[in-house]
Amino acid sequence: MAHSSEVRETMAAGAEPPLWVPAPGRAAQARLTAFARLAAERGAPGVVRADGLPDYAALHRWSIAHREQFWPLVAEFCDVLGDGWPEPGAPAERVGVGLDRMAPPAPGVGPRWFPGVRLSYAANALRWRDVHPALVGWSERGRRDAVTYAELADRVARVAAALRAAGVTAGDRVAAVMPNISETVIAMLATSAIGAVWSSCSPDFGVGAVVDRVARVKPKVLVVADGYRYAGKVHDRADRVREIVERIPSIERTVVVPYVAECGAALAPGFDRVRGAVSWDAFAAAPAALECAMLPFDHPLFVMFSSGTTGLPKGIVHGAGGTLLQHVKELVLHTDLRREDRIFYFTTCGWMMWNWLISSLAVGATVVLYDGAPLAPSAEILWDMAAAERVTVFGTSAKYLALAEKAGLAPARTHDLSALRAILSTGSPLAPHSFDYVYRDVKRDVHLASISGGTDIISCFVLGNPTAPVWRGEIQVPGLGMAVEVWDESGARLRGEPGELVCTRPFPSMPIAFADDPEGAAYRGAYFERFPGVWRHGDWCAETAHGGYVIYGRSDAVLNPGGVRIGTAEIYRQVESFDEVVECVAVGQETGDAYGDVRVVLFVRMRDGHVLDDALRERIRRTIRENASPHHVPRVIVQVRDIPRTINGKTSEIAVREVIHGRPVKNADALANPESLELYRNLPELAS
Repeated sequence: MAHSSEVRETMAAGAEPPLWVPAPGRAAQARLTAFARLAAERGAPGVVRADGLPDYAALHRWSIAHREQFWPLVAEFCDVLGDGWPEPGAPAERVGVGLDRMAPPAPGVGPRWFPGVRLSYAANALRWRDVHPALVGWSERGRRDAVTYAELADRVARVAAALRAAGVTAGDRVAAVMPNISETVIAMLATSAIGAVWSSCSPDFGVGAVVDRVARVKPKVLVVADGYRYAGKVHDRADRVREIVERIPSIERTVVVPYVAECGAALAPGFDRVRGAVSWDAFAAAPAALECAMLPFDHPLFVMFSSGTTGLPKGIVHGAGGTLLQHVKELVLHTDLRREDRIFYFTTCGWMMWNWLISSLAVGATVVLYDGAPLAPSAEILWDMAAAERVTVFGTSAKYLALAEKAGLAPARTHDLSALRAILSTGSPLAPHSFDYVYRDVKRDVHLASISGGTDIISCFVLGNPTAPVWRGEIQVPGLGMAVEVWDESGARLRGEPGELVCTRPFPSMPIAFADDPEGAAYRGAYFERFPGVWRHGDWCAETAHGGYVIYGRSDAVLNPGGVRIGTAEIYRQVESFDEVVECVAVGQETGDAYGDVRVVLFVRMRDGHVLDDALRERIRRTIRENASPHHVPRVIVQVRDIPRTINGKTSEIAVREVIHGRPVKNADALANPESLELYRNLPELAS
């Protein structure tokens, strides 16, 4: 492969060469290149190099300094459907108002994008009505279904009409506890078509975890599957759904998708005892014309839930316009997605990558869905799927790539991946050895893009550039339009040193609100307390000499066992329901393997007269598994006499984590009981 002048200069200086460089023809044909040329025609200086390829650093600087030009150009280039888009040269206030500040000082005051634009997320996703495949669904058993764009529009129209007949109107909420299947996509698009708000959870969540989220949404309609399959096992959900519906009085209708039972239009067994239950086929039986409500740019589209680190998971409300505009920017410019592509992401419906994946419909691409375990019953199921469907963009987690390497999978030698053009990885930092694995054992000529953002922004802060080299262990670039920097504790910018990832200027996919936060205090506190007026994301990272980023992990206490991010508060709510337990703290203990895995360790302080024995440990694990998820279950449970607390009474998870790893505790002075740290040093229970 040819090298750019930048690469040749770097190699001449004796630095390690990049792992991949796009061929000149491929870079020249990238949609990012076409966008840079259009920006240059519209007056953006220096964004195209002499060789005709983008000068990404210059393009990024322009996208930040001239937001009033950049974001309308994204909408034009990506053909976002809507009314009222500002023309070139229109007053800046038609692009946004209040863009001089990040955090709204009061409700309704702050950044507001495109106040004159009206659009529909569903209309953008369903603009095509042809036989081009829209959705292809796979499970552990292989291919399940395929839905054309014409069929998708028809099915969405039926469900949207049924929702309207059930009394759902614009602004109402529809929730789902669903696997990653076509019916979930159809229900979400139908919800969007009428201007209602969608929120979803994975079906492996326990009753408590679902209720903690869905009850706060107050949905009129709940969409559920009768069960799901994982690692070869079938899990019936009738009893759990009945309990969920009983605990959420707002639910008037429960729509049941027959996923594991073969019952056609009949209600799946056991669901006749669920309030307002109706089968999916019966609910959406009547043909209907598709009607998509055109609503303001910031009309709510999704309620996404955080991992629940320090309390109930945050209910983050995202607007239709900001979500759509940000997603197509990332899909078209940063991923080089086109209509002829087939894009896959291994995700559940409770993770923001599901929402991101489905936005590929707005580009006209084919979305490949997978439901089930990624490595069981067959370790090669995802690569079987990628080869059979000729997937061009394959998205997964860093943990999956690490496990695939550990399992000895080498799809480059066992599967036809000739169609594969890009591999995306997120969920946790992608280790350098995983970069090596991809280029050695998956595919040599592939754009490997490690990407990072979060539920909070339903998108990415840093991600890929299809026209630039891939360097080992690095995320390539900051996203266009995203004013990303790395700061030290005093707010000074860092380059080449680790610090806090911040964003200094507003962007369209900022949350429009939090659920249950009418004054906006929780919203402002979540992101803007550490650095007033600047978004502090909670990632610990460093900017590299190549203009990329290395993320070392979260700067807070989110646990990440097996590559699955979970919140400690959901563990605490289960454990502290035991009469024998006074309080507890959970941390991730590094296992020391080459893959950066952690195991969840739970420390409990018992009531006087009670002792932690094996029987109680098993009860605790069973309760957590049933009411949170299997990922929340601690590997080790240890009894302690005291738990470190800050002066204002908060449990200090970070202090415990540092002590068990033999590292110094930086904030010991902030503890009300610093002597308790000695209880966690050199514990024999953690030695094996």
